[in-house]
Amino acid sequence: MATNQFPDDFRCPISLEIMSDPVILSSGHTFDRSSIQRWLDSGHRTCPITNLPISDPPCLIPNHALRSLISNYTLVSLPVTRACPADPQALIQTLISKSAPVDSKLSSLDQLSKLCKRDSAIRRRLSESGAVSAVLNCVDADGDSGLQEKVLHLLLNLSLDDDNKVGLVAEGVVGKVVAALRVGSGDSRAVAATVLTSLTVVEVNKATIGAYPDAIPGLVWLLWYGNARERKEAATALYTLCSFPDNRLRAVENHAVPILIQNSNSGLERAVEVLGLLAKCKEGRLEMMKYGGFLDTLLEFLKNGSSRGVQYALLTINMLCTFSEHMCIEAIRKGVFEICVQLLEDENEKVRRNANTLIQILQGKKGVFSRNGMS
Repeated sequence: MATNQFPDDFRCPISLEIMSDPVILSSGHTFDRSSIQRWLDSGHRTCPITNLPISDPPCLIPNHALRSLISNYTLVSLPVTRACPADPQALIQTLISKSAPVDSKLSSLDQLSKLCKRDSAIRRRLSESGAVSAVLNCVDADGDSGLQEKVLHLLLNLSLDDDNKVGLVAEGVVGKVVAALRVGSGDSRAVAATVLTSLTVVEVNKATIGAYPDAIPGLVWLLWYGNARERKEAATALYTLCSFPDNRLRAVENHAVPILIQNSNSGLERAVEVLGLLAKCKEGRLEMMKYGGFLDTLLEFLKNGSSRGVQYALLTINMLCTFSEHMCIEAIRKGVFEICVQLLEDENEKVRRNANTLIQILQGKKGVFSRNGMS
C-alpha cells in the first residue's frame, strides 16, 4: 500500500513517515520512537511541537493502541482502484434504499471506505453527512454477513480521527461492533475488536464503552474462543479499556483473569499487559492468587519476554507481593530477587524502576528468611 494512502495521524510529526513504534511524550504528543530519540539525544528537553519543557529524564510511553491500528490498517483496508469514486451522498442513498440489492450496497460500502482512506477532511465529511446512520440501518435491514464485515471496515476508517470517535459512539455504533465480537464472520470479529481499541483511545469513550452491556464480556468471550489474531486484538481492546479504573472490576467480574492467564501461558504477551492493569484492583489480585502456577508464567516473561513484557510482569508481581506475604515468599524462593538485581541494568527506565521497587518489597522478607535459616 502506498504511504500516501495512510491517514495523516499515522505519520510521525518529525520524519513525516508512517510510525513503526509510536510513543507518547510527556507533552501528550505522539512520535516515532527513533525520531524522538534522535531529538532527545541531541540534547533537547522540549516537545518538538509545543516547545514546552518535558520531564527529565524523558519518559516515552508506547502508544499501544495506535501501533495496533497502524499494523492492522493494511489488513482491514479495502483495495484501491483508479476509478473516480461516486459522490458520498449518492452512495448513502443506495444504502438507505430498501429496494437496492445487497450487491449494490456492498459496492457502496467499498467506495465509501476508499473515500475514507484519502484524508481526514473526507472522513469528517462522511461523518457529518449521515453515513453512519445509513450504514447501521443498512445492517438492521438486511442482516447480511458480507455487509457486516464491510461496515466494520468503514467504521474503523471513520474512527481514525479523534474528532469522530465520540460522535461515532453517540450515534450508536458500539452495539453493532460488540455484536460482531461473537457472531462476526470472516475477519469481522478481529476488526470489531480493533474498532473498539480505536474508539477507546478517547478517554470519555472508555467509560461509555466499558459500561455498555456485553462489551467487556464480548471481548472476554473472544479471548476464550477466538483464533490467534482475534485473541490478540481482544486483549489489545481490553488493555485500552482497562486503563480506565472502573473497567478493571468489570473485567474481573466477567472472568477475564483465568483466560488471560491461559493466554499468557500460551505466550500472548498482550495478556500479561492486561493482567498488570487488573492487578491494580483488589478483586483482580484476589482472583490471580487462586492460580498456583501464575508466578511461574510471570517468571518466564521476566526471563524471555520483550522489554514491555518484562515491565508488565514486574508490575504484576509488585502488586501481588505488596498484597500477599505468601506471594513474597514464593517470589523469593523462585529467584525473583536475583532476577530483579540483574534487571537494574536494563536499558528500559520503567523496567529498572519496577525492578527496584520489587527489590525493596522483597528485601525485608529476604532478611527474615536469612535470620530464620530458610532458603
